[in-house]
Amino acid sequence: MTSARIYLALGLALFLAVILPPVLSRFKVNAPIVLVTLGLGLGLLPGFRELDLDPTSHQVAVTHITEFTVLVSLMGVGLALDRPLRLRSVESWRTWSPTWRLLGIAMPLTVGGVALLAWGPLGVAAPAALLLGGALAPTDPVLASDVQVGGPNESEDAGEAREDSEEIDEDDEVRFALTSEAGLNDGLAFPFVHAAILLVTVGSVSQWGLRWVGWELVGKIVLGVAVGIVLGRAIARLAFRARSRDLRFAANGEPLVAIAALLATYGLAEVLGGYGFLAVFSCAMAIRSFERKHSYHHDMHAVIERLERLLTLVVLLLLGMALTNGILANLDWRGVGISLFLLLVLRPLAGLVSFLGHPHRSGPRDFDRRERIVAAFYGVRGVGSLFYLAYAGSHADFAEIRWLWSVVAFTVLVSVYLHGFTAPLAMDWQGRAREPSGARD
Repeated sequence: MTSARIYLALGLALFLAVILPPVLSRFKVNAPIVLVTLGLGLGLLPGFRELDLDPTSHQVAVTHITEFTVLVSLMGVGLALDRPLRLRSVESWRTWSPTWRLLGIAMPLTVGGVALLAWGPLGVAAPAALLLGGALAPTDPVLASDVQVGGPNESEDAGEAREDSEEIDEDDEVRFALTSEAGLNDGLAFPFVHAAILLVTVGSVSQWGLRWVGWELVGKIVLGVAVGIVLGRAIARLAFRARSRDLRFAANGEPLVAIAALLATYGLAEVLGGYGFLAVFSCAMAIRSFERKHSYHHDMHAVIERLERLLTLVVLLLLGMALTNGILANLDWRGVGISLFLLLVLRPLAGLVSFLGHPHRSGPRDFDRRERIVAAFYGVRGVGSLFYLAYAGSHADFAEIRWLWSVVAFTVLVSVYLHGFTAPLAMDWQGRAREPSGARD
């Protein structure tokens, strides 16, 4: 494709990024569905079929594109969450109980379930099976907008900042649980992906198991969170409370600080050896903890949201084109079975198991049966899974890498359509349970 066509394609993509959201909101159509479908169509056209979209040939590029997309989304999620998490408050930690259960129970069950199914009855090599479990375990903060909270201090209906009213996620346990889960589990999948890489590059678990537990599973998580909190607090203190007005970014209304914070936090965490994804999310949460009702949070989130929209558009268009240009060439019945088992059986069951024994009320209001079912089912898979597979493929030689790409791409495709089409209906269904009987008549 010539450079002129590339400019044309980028220009059309930007127009789509601006036009699609308000148009689709009228019809309750999920934007990722339209973008992937458009990509599928473009991939069949002359000119686009000439593009080399084999991810195994461009793993470094795919890694960085998907990496930055996820980072931007994590920053947006951290800024959007209205419910605080105070480190010294037991009550505050208790209000995050659904999140901890999804992370501590549902996620390991998902990793183990996918890996064991692939390795045992389906005969996939152990490293590839573990990588598949790790890559498909995290839910996606990029594609799950239909089941996530709105922006900071934002009304779901009006979409406007509200200074003295109840926050959307304070009143919606499902949206809060799924949003906070997606914000954290993208970083928590790293230990499992690193374990798969070590199986290939080092060998027996006995040679690296203890170091993996101490550093990959514990040390890097703690370091990433610590870097995010420290930098986030420092940036927020400067933005809101600096003595010099020139340095008080909130007073000046400079929202690009959010992007600077994202890049600096991720870079520092990675340089020090921590998990950058967790650092960025923690940084955003720390910034949000200052002056929670200030409109500056909304301004920063708006910039991040626009950037996320553009990056998501590019990734989904490329994914759609790749789907009709050979990325599914190695898909077999095993891959289809794993994908459907994950989305229709394993994730819903793991989610429901994680809520067993959960108090009926842990947050600001009840977390009822319908809400638990919806929260358990909507584990959207997306850009994060693409990142982890590209990352692992660029760090180790997995013999079944092309098959893995086919399975992950198919899983993302099914998730986009399955969750995209059903999310509005499911959210309406669980929402009706909270309405007074007279309001439903």
